[in-house]
Amino acid sequence: MAKLYFTYSAMNAGKSTILLQSAYNYRERGMQVMLWTSGHYREDDKDTAEICSRIGLKADAHLYRDGLDLFDAIAAHKSEGPLDSVFVDEAQFLSPEQVWQLARVADRLGLPVMCYGLRTDFQGKLFPGSAELLAIADQLREVRTICHCGRKATMTARMDEEGRAMVEGAQVDVDKAHYVSLCRRHWEEETKVSPA
Repeated sequence: MAKLYFTYSAMNAGKSTILLQSAYNYRERGMQVMLWTSGHYREDDKDTAEICSRIGLKADAHLYRDGLDLFDAIAAHKSEGPLDSVFVDEAQFLSPEQVWQLARVADRLGLPVMCYGLRTDFQGKLFPGSAELLAIADQLREVRTICHCGRKATMTARMDEEGRAMVEGAQVDVDKAHYVSLCRRHWEEETKVSPA
């Protein structure tokens, strides 16, 4: 039975690497996969891009943006030929409606849908796509990375040019170099903010 999976973590835990390895495993066995990544913060109007990992792995992917019906797009692709699985990178940027569309892909088209993304933003708040995935995914998996202290990093801090943690600003900065993964204790100490 096909399921909707959500693999989440803080920044720099290797989510894209795991996605690309899993997609490779399907292809190696002669299976067909469809890869998606976010187009929300792209200036161009292209329909495809690359999913790239920090260790140099990459693969072509379709772009999803606000308003795209993922169920319709995946169903149309499946009608043209074999399709065995769907992979979604940067799943935190999905809208709640798109998460439900992906759930329908699993439930009605019988395709496993594997989503990978951040759970929270630099302010410790859930992304809308992540919140919906945490609520309805059939299976949740956490990928772990570590804080500088050696503890499990569960939070992501956005650093300014002077190396100070930012506590205000747009939810997303596409420059991944501005982010640091921290344990909850060090995130709270760096930001000097308690989200509650």
